[in-house]
Amino acid sequence: MKVLIGTGNVGKLKEVLAILGQIPGIEWVTPAEIAVPDVSETGTTLLENAFLKAQTIAASTGLATLAEDSGLEVEALGGGPGVRSARYAGEPPNYTANNQKLLAALAGVPDRRARFRTVAALALPDGQAWTAEGVLEGTIAEIPRGVGGFGYDPLFIPLGETRTLAEMSADEKNALTHRRRALEGLRSVLAALARCD
Repeated sequence: MKVLIGTGNVGKLKEVLAILGQIPGIEWVTPAEIAVPDVSETGTTLLENAFLKAQTIAASTGLATLAEDSGLEVEALGGGPGVRSARYAGEPPNYTANNQKLLAALAGVPDRRARFRTVAALALPDGQAWTAEGVLEGTIAEIPRGVGGFGYDPLFIPLGETRTLAEMSADEKNALTHRRRALEGLRSVLAALARCD
């Protein structure tokens, strides 16, 4: 069964393949292999955006599509930047600018609790869809640390860790992230669909 990974984000694409790449019967297709519509993230929640991307791309391409939306929720910012995380510092999305804006917003703020949240959606061309959510609790570092990962990884320290996600190896990061937890929630659905295909 062919399943399209509905993201143009190279970092997310690598993580999806690292986490779910070996499900028997699933042949992963990437946007580099097929024309994929550009879907505007107009939803007000991560769930809405994940559904929107998965269902729009599945209907357009005729392929089962796995998509997700992720956000950083910072306690001191009332849960922000949340659904606007990728474009926190404006358009076009810029990781460095986002991190700088976040650090400026938290300057002098002692409460640095935060969580990463991912909602993954799997949609079939006939309209059937499934979702799963993953959360990773942690805190925001005072300065960026590490060179791995992408997005807010240089600032995010998972609960129980002293290192940021960017200071971990890809395997270490993929073993514990919000994205893994969300994607793993769809593993059994993908496996069942592959068996029925």
